[in-house]
Amino acid sequence: MGLLDRLRLRGRAAGRPRQAGRDDLAHLERWADARTGVEAFVEPKTAFSELTVVLVAQDGEWTRRRVDGPQGARALGKSLKIPVYDVQKLGYPQRMRDHDERQRILRKRDRLRDLEN
Repeated sequence: MGLLDRLRLRGRAAGRPRQAGRDDLAHLERWADARTGVEAFVEPKTAFSELTVVLVAQDGEWTRRRVDGPQGARALGKSLKIPVYDVQKLGYPQRMRDHDERQRILRKRDRLRDLEN
């Protein structure tokens, strides 16, 4: 086994992505409680991660964490009293893309301001 293989396997069983933990759920709960108009978008399992949920606030701010399968995503939505959507069917909301674009513009302005000073 090479060095890169060892680094990839550190902290998880061979060939298995990390599962959702209490910290993931606690983060999602705190994040949703601090924002308004939050909706959940379920992302499918990939070769690199288990099923994830993206929470998107009314202003487009978002966060992503793992959850324990589709039932975990539904349970999260029920406990937070927020709608849960399948991102493969609906896609990501425009407000999320708009938020990311605004953040890119702000970072670019900050870099230019730093160069001027």
